[in-house]
Amino acid sequence: MTNVYFIGAGPGDPDLITVKGKRLVKEADIIIYAGSLVPKAVIDDHKEGAEIYNSAGMSLDEVIDVMKAGVKEGKMIARVHTGDPSIFGAHREQMDILEDLNITYEVIPGVSSFVASAAALKKEFTLPSISQTVICTRMEGRTPVPEKEKLRLLASHQASMAIFLSVGMIDGVVEELLTHYDIKTPVAVVQRASWPDQKIVIGTLETISDKVKEAEITKTAQILVGHFLGDEYEFSKLYDPSFTHEYRKAKC
Repeated sequence: MTNVYFIGAGPGDPDLITVKGKRLVKEADIIIYAGSLVPKAVIDDHKEGAEIYNSAGMSLDEVIDVMKAGVKEGKMIARVHTGDPSIFGAHREQMDILEDLNITYEVIPGVSSFVASAAALKKEFTLPSISQTVICTRMEGRTPVPEKEKLRLLASHQASMAIFLSVGMIDGVVEELLTHYDIKTPVAVVQRASWPDQKIVIGTLETISDKVKEAEITKTAQILVGHFLGDEYEFSKLYDPSFTHEYRKAKC
């Protein structure tokens, strides 16, 4: 029997949690959700009598104590994280502790904010002749990044880039990116992707800092960088009538 489920709640829109995640939230006896980032509407369908904890004001030890007590009583626990828990989700340390305690758990993936942001912009990260790589990263701040993953080094690839947790340092982000990207490189900033108050700012490395400040965006935003945001690209060969693959022969 699985005792704890780590569930990706998606980027904000309650309809973007997976069917499995929604079902488990409804079945859970105890729900611990990241209330600073997960809208309460995601857990509003909980069953009557379910215990609800907002982890925004809890320490790791306090979260684990709730889990241990619940498991001891034979209860099912839904630990609800924003987006997908595997990307800046801070759930690894929880899982390791549960391993040590011999508590079984399962991870249910979710829709990350970086793909929700691309959807909001109606863009595709991987375009033929433009980019076939997406780099998900963050600017170094209170949390350090490995030396080889400094933003200016990653920028050398000039790939499509999704930068998390960094909009409050937008000037520094731009400075780092300009070591390799052209000043006219397209940039989009999406705050609270998929939420009712979603905000989108579009510019270039030359203009984006001023636009972000003018829009008063200081947190909870994705910075997307790269020419995938433009309109020039080659069509995919997948549906090209002259291209043969396993399921279709070329027609010309």
